[in-house]
Amino acid sequence: MPATTEAVELAQLAALAASDKQARDVIAFDVSERLAIADAFLLCSATNDRQVGAIVREIQDRLAAAGHKPSRREGDRENRWVLMDYGDLVIHVQHVEERAFYALERLWRDCPEIKLPEAVTVGGGPRDLAGDMPGDMPGDLSGGLRGAEGPRPTGTDA
Repeated sequence: MPATTEAVELAQLAALAASDKQARDVIAFDVSERLAIADAFLLCSATNDRQVGAIVREIQDRLAAAGHKPSRREGDRENRWVLMDYGDLVIHVQHVEERAFYALERLWRDCPEIKLPEAVTVGGGPRDLAGDMPGDMPGDLSGGLRGAEGPRPTGTDA
């Protein structure tokens, strides 16, 4: 059975809230066929701990205004990986380093992606089926986190 309409709508609302705080790589999965504890997962990332906190607060405020409160929230002390449990929707807001290391989207890549509103920023473009960003080496866990200059050529003094 696919994710409930409520879970999909909550994921879309949370994605918009995250995007408003410049969350990166926002993606949602329908995990209803694989998990009994939730219908949908929303993943997004931030470049620093303060931004993780700002994204979490914006999502929580936006969903509270729509009448939803999380039953559980973990990770706010460090703001490196904050999990918010809304029952049918579980939201993961991760620092980009944790996102690259744990690579949750690779765990759920076989699950259908939930369509998010056009206004949601994905911060890097579409992903291939392995969760790699275009230009990443296959199996690269950096998640496209290389510096803006890209990898240095070998055999040169830089």
